[in-house]
Amino acid sequence: MKQRNTLSVVIPVLNEADAMALLLPQLAQQLHRCRLEWEIVVVDDGGTDALADVVHAFEHRHGHCNVQLLRLSRNFGKEAALSAGLAAARGEGVVCMDGDGQHPAAILPALIAQWQAGNDMVVATLASREHESPLLAWTKRCFYAFLQSSERFRIPPDAGDFRLLDRRVVNALLQLPERSRFMKGLFAWLGYRTATVKFEAAPRSAGRSKFRLRQLFGLATLGITAFSLRPLRMVSGAGALISLAAVAYGAYIAIETLVEGNHVSGWATLASGMMLLSGIQLLCLGVIAEYLGRIYEEAKQRPLYLLDEVTDHSVIGAGARGKQVHG
Repeated sequence: MKQRNTLSVVIPVLNEADAMALLLPQLAQQLHRCRLEWEIVVVDDGGTDALADVVHAFEHRHGHCNVQLLRLSRNFGKEAALSAGLAAARGEGVVCMDGDGQHPAAILPALIAQWQAGNDMVVATLASREHESPLLAWTKRCFYAFLQSSERFRIPPDAGDFRLLDRRVVNALLQLPERSRFMKGLFAWLGYRTATVKFEAAPRSAGRSKFRLRQLFGLATLGITAFSLRPLRMVSGAGALISLAAVAYGAYIAIETLVEGNHVSGWATLASGMMLLSGIQLLCLGVIAEYLGRIYEEAKQRPLYLLDEVTDHSVIGAGARGKQVHG
């Protein structure tokens, strides 16, 4: 088995300077224990805080010149920021983690041990969801249960972006062409030899979550339209059932007319039926429009993200000594 001696840690952040000031020293301590050559890739997803000052202070205070700081031209979203970090990472292994402190640096040695044992992907899964409200936890379980429309690959419901990827997994991921990315689904789609390590989510070290209900709903919609045809099949099934019900009701009316004659009644039934069918049609059009919108986004072929500035002090890779690039 090939040697696995270099590691990158990719952290996409949005206005998490206070939390990063606490996380970076913890990461450095754990990575030193693992006796690997390492780098930290921080991706600023269009933030407006003093993240650059925090990173530079960390390097100056601890004597580490092994950080890449990527600043995107605007807020492109966590999935795009994570993709930017993966593209910039140079390690034979790449750890993806959040910058809010809820992904504990203390389990990095366990992830690395599983990776060096020969696994291509090591997924950190939540041991419990006690930090979430019961309603949110139940909603997430329902979402992943609905999303599992294929038996060819499974998306673990208790796993997020916190994981370690071997270099060949990262290279395979970067080859995928889609612009609308649901990273948890892409990780599962890739396959490869996978191990899991359980962890307890820590409280946020600073700040507040940037994911509100609207963002969570948008991410769920993206995941469903990117990895499941079940909504379209449900639309087809609803159309078939309504058509059968209409045929049966038409036959009932015809028989009633032949047997009892023509009655001038049924206005309430007719009005209710028209409103029901109109609502179902609009709902079906909305489902189809979501898929059509994804096709539209892919057809434009715009870049997934744009880099505004790169400060590269990584010790991994040739020609990457103190380079600073402005977009």
